[in-house]
Amino acid sequence: MDEAYAAVADPGAGGIAVFVGAVRDHDHARAVSALSYSAHPTAERRLRAIMEKVAADHPVIGLAAVHRVGDLRVGDLAVVVAASSAHRADAFDACRRLIDDLKEHVPIWKHQTFADGGDEWVGIC
Repeated sequence: MDEAYAAVADPGAGGIAVFVGAVRDHDHARAVSALSYSAHPTAERRLRAIMEKVAADHPVIGLAAVHRVGDLRVGDLAVVVAASSAHRADAFDACRRLIDDLKEHVPIWKHQTFADGGDEWVGIC
């Protein structure tokens, strides 16, 4: 999280918005016991393209995004996105657009294992 903040910090930034996605202990009323993320080889390229589009559409000073892959535990940070701008509203708008587009278009999959022994793959997360 500190790295994402540092990547967008700038003396001209009056607003810095950061979104942190953490692994929660449940999904749809089922207790989660383990979780793993995997990414397609094109994930980084797609994320860069999304960041370029967000930067073109919003008056940002800086953008940063990191999504972890591999095994994570409940409470671990899974994704961090940050945006800075001269004004807070623009930073919030860009940050929201970045996380929404990341979750919709970057090929990262989540495999959840539940306490009841079941498991589930979730598409582009």
